[in-house]
Amino acid sequence: MEKVLLMFPLLILTFFSVPCNCESLYPHYYRESCPLAEEIVRQNVASVLYRDPLMAAALLRLHFHDCFVLGCDASVLLDDTLDIVSEKQATPNKNSLRGFEVIDQIKVALEEVCPLTVSCADILALVARDAVELRGGPGWEVELGRRDSLEASFSGANQFIPAPNFTLEQLIANFNSHGLDIQDLVALSGGHTIGRSRCLSFRSRIYNPQTYEEQKYYDRSYVFRRTLSSICPESGRDNGLAPLDFKTSRRFDNQYYHNILEGKGLLESDGALVSEDSDGDVVRLVWAYALSQPLFFRDFVSSIIKMGSINVLTGDDGEIRRNCRFINL
Repeated sequence: MEKVLLMFPLLILTFFSVPCNCESLYPHYYRESCPLAEEIVRQNVASVLYRDPLMAAALLRLHFHDCFVLGCDASVLLDDTLDIVSEKQATPNKNSLRGFEVIDQIKVALEEVCPLTVSCADILALVARDAVELRGGPGWEVELGRRDSLEASFSGANQFIPAPNFTLEQLIANFNSHGLDIQDLVALSGGHTIGRSRCLSFRSRIYNPQTYEEQKYYDRSYVFRRTLSSICPESGRDNGLAPLDFKTSRRFDNQYYHNILEGKGLLESDGALVSEDSDGDVVRLVWAYALSQPLFFRDFVSSIIKMGSINVLTGDDGEIRRNCRFINL
């Protein structure tokens, strides 16, 4: 394990402590019941990222897509059964979400040491933190104590996960519906500093700008648009991939905000942060994060902890799954 960790000499080991509004969640929840839990998760994530650095974005995204449907309860991990229609087949997730086998691997390791103790929902929260930190981003104490859902919501996954073509108004409304504000929206959008997106998600931005503002945004970066068209033709190659951040796609930093200010945001929802802001609050935050990476890190941590408390199950609600893909029999 020491060899794996030594492969990340440039990590920014900055830890933030932000109060959580979730009374039933707290750091070091497993200190007595499974003291090695966080270390087991971290070792597995480090090993996976050593082999595939791009997996960091996928693991972070799993946490987002879980929390925005039903709540942070690992419903996104459930497979189809006679009684459950999996969220994995919903439009925002199908052929898009990955990393499920990493969660399976971590769950098996934890079950060997601490059977029926660590929830899949908490694994998702820990994995998201470790994925960010191991790619150069901030670290933080994860609030733990979530339990796992007994249901999934295919319709909720289609309805509540923000679409890549959302306008600013739609983004704000969507985040507000989850108890998240404008600062959370702009800070969490910074997660697009790592990872890739499919042609299907951004093709319309290249070939069919919907508004004058969007056309003007594109015209500021003609070369960038040409680059995207070489990756993603007007038809076909729906699953072709382009980096969300062409400059530092494998490093968690504040480059995303520089990109969107230069007209180089990949998704329509990225460009919306700087092209449709009527009162200036959003674009002021974008500028602030572009100018100060420590400020972005601080607010990202605050917002992801806040997001991680959405509709959590605690106490006697839900269960601790043996296998993250299925409810217990």
